[in-house]
Amino acid sequence: MSIRWTYAFIDRPAGSFARAHAFWSAVTDTELSEFRGERGEFVTLVPRGGADACVKAQGVDSGAGGAHLDFAVTDVPEFVKAALGRGARLAAGHEGWAVLCSPAGQLFCAVPWHGESARPPVVRGSRLDQVCVDVPPSRYDAEVAFWSGLLEGWAAAPGSLPEFHVLRPPAGLPVRILLQRLGEERPTTAHLDLACADIPATRARHEELGAVFVSQGAHWTVMRDPAGGMYCLTARDPETGGLAANAS
Repeated sequence: MSIRWTYAFIDRPAGSFARAHAFWSAVTDTELSEFRGERGEFVTLVPRGGADACVKAQGVDSGAGGAHLDFAVTDVPEFVKAALGRGARLAAGHEGWAVLCSPAGQLFCAVPWHGESARPPVVRGSRLDQVCVDVPPSRYDAEVAFWSGLLEGWAAAPGSLPEFHVLRPPAGLPVRILLQRLGEERPTTAHLDLACADIPATRARHEELGAVFVSQGAHWTVMRDPAGGMYCLTARDPETGGLAANAS
């Protein structure tokens, strides 16, 4: 089994899908691919200048949406088998790809690798580079064990706070995972994180494009995009993904 690329998938309600992909295309300086799916519910955010895409979006028919990961692998059946063996369940099987669900209930997909290798550049001092999975306390330890065991070659380590666990991919892969232990029992969800060299400047740019400030954390700012989806601006180096030296 070999994970050769990662995609962050933006999931938003179908009724606000247009607002979502317009906003995220603007903040990532990408162009929209042709829409795909029976209802035109899928689109890829294509970087300018020849880099490979690592962000996609879809309009969902039910629920508030959120985010999930796609793992582009050399052998989809092998990856699915490994995930099932570690406690995942198969949510939906398709020809050539599969939707899986982690032990805590987070959806993710196994898809074929198509040669992606060129990571998109930093855009205006920020980079969308992380999917944060928000896990209830009763499921957290099992979820950490699941992802740490499944993602061979990824560096798994405690984060900057006790409630965080980071899974850093091998060099060159564009999206990493943060597991966050919630302070209450509620369903598992996921959201997007951007690494920002200057959070106030990035926040101002996002607000110009229709995002709304929600709250301030230790070294992150919670925002709501024009489609209603929550995401975070984090004080991490956009090049390395690591916590900025001046963050506390």
